[in-house]
Amino acid sequence: MGLRWSDTYDIAIELEERYPNEDNVNLRFTDLHKWVTSLPDFEDDPQGSNESILEAIQMAWIEERE
Repeated sequence: MGLRWSDTYDIAIELEERYPNEDNVNLRFTDLHKWVTSLPDFEDDPQGSNESILEAIQMAWIEERE
């Protein structure tokens, strides 16, 4: 089963593996949205996100990197 917007921690792991050199603290949500929806395992509705979902993914990514 593929990734969904609610899989914040799993998405964060994938983002860290694909984009280890990106500044995940000072990023634009438009970039984050593009990166999430381009993940090979992402299968959710690309329009199904909102600012709070993207913020949760960003926070999980920051924690994953630490």
